[in-house]
Amino acid sequence: MAERKPIESWLTDMDGVLIHEGVPIPGADAFIRKLRETGKPFLVLTNNSIYTARDLHARLMRMGLEVPVENIWTSALATAEFLDDQRPGGTAYVIGEAGLTTALHDIGYVLTDHDPDYVVLGETRTYSFEAMTKAVRLINNGARFICTNPDETGPSLEGPLPATGSVAALITKATGKEPYFAGKPNPLMMRTGLNAIGAHSESSAMIGDRMDTDILAGLEAGMQTFLVLTGLTTQAEIDRFPFRPSKVVKSIADLVDRV
Repeated sequence: MAERKPIESWLTDMDGVLIHEGVPIPGADAFIRKLRETGKPFLVLTNNSIYTARDLHARLMRMGLEVPVENIWTSALATAEFLDDQRPGGTAYVIGEAGLTTALHDIGYVLTDHDPDYVVLGETRTYSFEAMTKAVRLINNGARFICTNPDETGPSLEGPLPATGSVAALITKATGKEPYFAGKPNPLMMRTGLNAIGAHSESSAMIGDRMDTDILAGLEAGMQTFLVLTGLTTQAEIDRFPFRPSKVVKSIADLVDRV
C-alpha cells in the first residue's frame, strides 16, 4: 500500500469537533491557532445551512475561536457552487434561512416560486406546511429537487430536532422524486472545499465526529480521516460501519501536534 503524503491542509467539522452545545471543546482554540500560525490551508465545515460564513465567524469569535470567514465552508455554499456550475444564473424556490438564500443571491440566482429551475431545501427552524406544499407542487411540475444536506436530525439544548433529511423524505414521499444532496457525506462538498483553498486530497485530512457523514465524505474524497470521540459517534459504534477512519482520537486536542 502506497505511503500517504504528509498532511499539508486540514478540513474539520464544527459541531462535535470544535464546539459542543455552544461551548468550545478543550484543544479547539490551540488547534485553530496552530493552523493559523503555520499558515496551512484549512476549512471549518458544517452541514448546517442556516448561517452565513460571516455569522459563523462571529459566533466562533464569541467562543474564543478565531476562524476567518474565508476558512468556513457550509453546505449552503457547496450547494450554491454546485448550482452555479450546473445552471448559471438560474432560478430557485428556497426553503431555508439566510445562509442559503445569501449564498444563492451571491451566485446571481433569482429566488422565485414561479416555474423555478430548482426547489432547494435547507435547514430552518420554521418549516411551514404551506412552503412544503408549494415545494411538492413545483417539483411535480418539473422543478429539480436539491437539498443542502441529508441530516435527519439536528442538535439543540432541548434534544434532537427534525432536520433537512427528514423534511426531504416527506417531500419525496409526496412527489416520488429523490433529491440531490450537496452536503456531507457527498464528497462534492469536500472537493469544492479543497478547491476553495487550493488543496489536494492526497495531502489533506478530514476531522469529524460522525462516521456516516464526516468520515465517509473524507474517505470518498480520498483524504486521511480522523474520528474524534467528542461528538455523536462512540468507540463502540465504529465497528458497526463497513469502513474505518485512518485514526481514532479522543479529541481535537490530540491533533494539535500533528499540524
